[in-house]
Amino acid sequence: MDISGKFVVAAVTHDETRIWGTDAKKNTPPEIVMRPNADHVHHHVRQGQKLHERDAHRFDVQYFEGISLAIAPAAQILLVGHGKGKSNSMVQIIQYLERHYPATAKKVVGALDVNVKSLTEPQILSAARRWFDEHKNG
Repeated sequence: MDISGKFVVAAVTHDETRIWGTDAKKNTPPEIVMRPNADHVHHHVRQGQKLHERDAHRFDVQYFEGISLAIAPAAQILLVGHGKGKSNSMVQIIQYLERHYPATAKKVVGALDVNVKSLTEPQILSAARRWFDEHKNG
């Protein structure tokens, strides 16, 4: 999918980010950036560490890097996500962009807080369209 110079919607969750170009035809699947899976990586974590989730953020940098590179060609980016505090992946990607890809961070025109996991793709896109309609003249 070519998103160069386009307005895009990126729905960010802990495990995946789905990216749509606003000019995509109906039923066009999004580009998906997946968090790397630890199942295929050798890792030695003591049980105590695993229980306290010290290994939970092991692949954040790889995941955020993948998202950053995928959305970089866009002209404008609307992030859609949900979470609380440190578990808010949408806020984490904004912070990552600001630190490592400031030019891409400047393209983020909004952050829409919706429970992405409980919505279908058409519902996510509908919420993004409503956001765009409310903000396109402002």
